[in-house]
Amino acid sequence: MSAAVSLLSTYAEKANWNPSLDSNGYKKALQDTSWADGLRGIAAVFVMFSHLTLAFARWIVLPCLGKDGNMLLTQRPIFRLVGQGAAWVALFIILSGFVNSLKPIKLARGGNIDPALSNLAVSSFRRSFRLVLPATAATIISWFITQFGAYETAKKSNAYWLYTTSPDPSSSWGTAVEDLLHAIRTTWTYNPDNPYDQPQWALLYLLQGSMFVFTALLVTINLTPRWRVWTIIFLYFWSWNWGIKIGDPMVGANVFTGILLAELNLSEFPLRFASFSPFFTPPLAICGLVLMSFPSEFQDWAPWSNFLLHWHNKIAPPNAQLMRFWPTIGAQLLTLSFVMSPHFRRALSRPWLLWLGKISFPLYLLHGSFLRSILAWLLFSRQQITEIEEEGKKYMRYPLPGTLTFLVAMPVFFVILFTATHFWATKVEPYFGIMTKTAEDIMFGKSEKNTALPVRRD
Repeated sequence: MSAAVSLLSTYAEKANWNPSLDSNGYKKALQDTSWADGLRGIAAVFVMFSHLTLAFARWIVLPCLGKDGNMLLTQRPIFRLVGQGAAWVALFIILSGFVNSLKPIKLARGGNIDPALSNLAVSSFRRSFRLVLPATAATIISWFITQFGAYETAKKSNAYWLYTTSPDPSSSWGTAVEDLLHAIRTTWTYNPDNPYDQPQWALLYLLQGSMFVFTALLVTINLTPRWRVWTIIFLYFWSWNWGIKIGDPMVGANVFTGILLAELNLSEFPLRFASFSPFFTPPLAICGLVLMSFPSEFQDWAPWSNFLLHWHNKIAPPNAQLMRFWPTIGAQLLTLSFVMSPHFRRALSRPWLLWLGKISFPLYLLHGSFLRSILAWLLFSRQQITEIEEEGKKYMRYPLPGTLTFLVAMPVFFVILFTATHFWATKVEPYFGIMTKTAEDIMFGKSEKNTALPVRRD
């Protein structure tokens, strides 16, 4: 490692490389972890774009226009990331592992084992509430507007993702209450399914991932950093085997990657490599983005995806899902490039990206309902239902509107959506924090002045 550092340093000096950040700038940038918020915001936006793609531009999902056919610009690697929702969800899970493990690992490295254990206990408790409460509220809102026909326009449209994810109103209010309770329950059960908010399928795996982080760190918190890293590496590879049993074989691999990146972030290596990170982190990031572009179907149609398909069949573990394997590896490489680059970190810490990070979870929760209601009304309200043939069957649906309608409607929709998510983040989210704190005080015994039984004084 020292030889590699020396070699790269010599090359940088001979090339007269003068980065824009000095050594103090490197250190400051590498101490700042706000970049994770910026990256999380970008991931949330691209998840929304993936659903827009499935609604209005499904051809982007394909690697090309038929086997060995022409390839549109939007179907090429990196450009096609607007339709790669699974890759961005993987990034969410990696960042969850990174953020949730950062503080306890920092405390453990400083010898503060008891505070680290206390932090793990409190964080695992809060994480459950901060996921379940907002998700339940979003489900209730979607359920309520469903009963008044808010999704009827979307259900009758020819936009694939809109009509396949729009639920029907319940037959009665009594049945509606039963349907609501079923939706809330199945959001957090094996093979999660929430008919009122389809994107919530990923929340169970985010919660599971958080529990994996807390459990792994609980077991390894007393180890030295070196042995903790080796243990997490073992868990990373082991998770490819048992991950399928929880319904998603990639959760373990991604959260353990997050823990490893937290260890790397707190080590000396990012600072030692900082001066020549511009040489290797951009290619690493590009490689990650290309792998994240791996299509979910018809992988043998295009040469580049067929090449990755060939290597998947050679090296992927038996339980790895084909459509998730390369996007998962790509997301891990992309996040690694950000951990190692002070320049990337500084770019992701721009105020507008931090704002996106702040509203990322509300955006994830609300965008589905807004797409199926407000956007559907904006796009199809002036359309006439016509007969549309699809896969040999005929349906009566609203046809997709013209380009001009999209150009007018989409900016209006984005203003409404981002205003609503900002309101949720600033006005609604604090109430979930209060509810979580109240539950914590009660269940941790912080609000109790007297015990249930007298305490012996001997």
